[in-house]
Amino acid sequence: MPSRILLIEDDEAFRRMLEEALAGLGHEVVPTGSAEDGLVLAREQAGTEPFDLILTDVRLPGMTGVASLPLLREASPGTEIIVMTAYTDHETALDAMRQGASDFFTKPFRLSEMQIVVARALEKRSLKREIGALRAVLRQGRPQRQAVGEGPAMRAVLAFVERVAALDTSVLILGESGTGKEVVADLIHEASPRAAGHFVKVNCASIPENLMESELFGHEKGAFTGAFTARAGKFELASGGSLLLDEIGDMPLHLQPKILRAVEQKQSERVGGSKPLRFDVRIIAATNVDLARRVADKAFREDLYYRLNVATIHLPALRERKEDIPLLAAHFVRAFNERSGADIPPPGQAALDRLVAHDWPGNVRQFANVVERAAIFSRSGIITAADVELALAEVAQTPGAAADGRPLSLRQTMDEVERSLILAALRQASGVQTRAARALGITPTNLWNKIRKHRINTAEILPD
Repeated sequence: MPSRILLIEDDEAFRRMLEEALAGLGHEVVPTGSAEDGLVLAREQAGTEPFDLILTDVRLPGMTGVASLPLLREASPGTEIIVMTAYTDHETALDAMRQGASDFFTKPFRLSEMQIVVARALEKRSLKREIGALRAVLRQGRPQRQAVGEGPAMRAVLAFVERVAALDTSVLILGESGTGKEVVADLIHEASPRAAGHFVKVNCASIPENLMESELFGHEKGAFTGAFTARAGKFELASGGSLLLDEIGDMPLHLQPKILRAVEQKQSERVGGSKPLRFDVRIIAATNVDLARRVADKAFREDLYYRLNVATIHLPALRERKEDIPLLAAHFVRAFNERSGADIPPPGQAALDRLVAHDWPGNVRQFANVVERAAIFSRSGIITAADVELALAEVAQTPGAAADGRPLSLRQTMDEVERSLILAALRQASGVQTRAARALGITPTNLWNKIRKHRINTAEILPD
């Protein structure tokens, strides 16, 4: 299929020569003599058959080629634009590049030179189309996340998600661990105008504090030991799309001013850099802690809290929406069947009664774990109350398991041990931190930081 080129050149003889040369290379050329006429043609063709390439002279009667560039970009967004300029007008060519031109060549030029520049621009256009088509296929084939629930609590959540997704405001998702905060974040991104962009996710609790700034904002080569190359941060990578700051309540206090600036001004510097980098990103934050309480305790900045807390979604715990348990059970059994090739029907009433009776401290994540275990334990091909009981017992007895049934990571296990030791030392020292620090072999300042890290409060230290 020949490429379609809009040629804007006021010199009739030169325009005819270019038209013949480009047509000889197999391109379809639409010639015109002014920027104004070129804009009309670009707008007319944009909705049906947009041009692959626009070749425009800089010096034109009326509107100049450089002045027309933003308008041409707006009229035909995906089209590559090349400017032609006099040999002595190099600064104008550079200005054209800054205004959005893809490339330029200077007059006089050889046809072979023009052929190379045109071929390069058309190849770039072709690659853009391929990437766009590939993204569309991937998005079409991507399994969509589902927030399962028909009870009043989840209906209210999903109705609010639908309203807020179309906006470009920051969203704060609150809820206990395992309630589906990441699923809701996915729904917001997928239903938003940014759905074609990247959705970058950062778990603030899983990144070591000394690496957090580099992870979020990137770093320049040589910024610190081991920084052998420059690296983009998550804010840069998410530009044009959305950024999920999961477990935002664990964000170190000293980094929060930089996060605030990034959210407010859409720019930041890389670690070791001095040049502000701009990005266009929507912030979605999530946490299972009481951020308002953290603000009151001076552990979270009030200005950052209000910047993130523009639209807030409170996810109910599973124990608060038990009417959704039959629907959730059928959903997770169906997912198990699809992965395993099994043909297990949804749990019967006796099994459902046992599922409804449980308190579910790990919420939907724990519920999914138990239902899948029950499906595995089922010998008759039907999930019984006994299968559910066995699955619940297995989750409770799994060594190194969290409350929601997930295996603990090494870091989580070490954190649990460290917290237990600190609590024991504080209780033995009747809450006196200097004595507890001495017993633990650390400084009082180090102990204070660890108390804040593990969110240890007085009620846990002192006896009832």
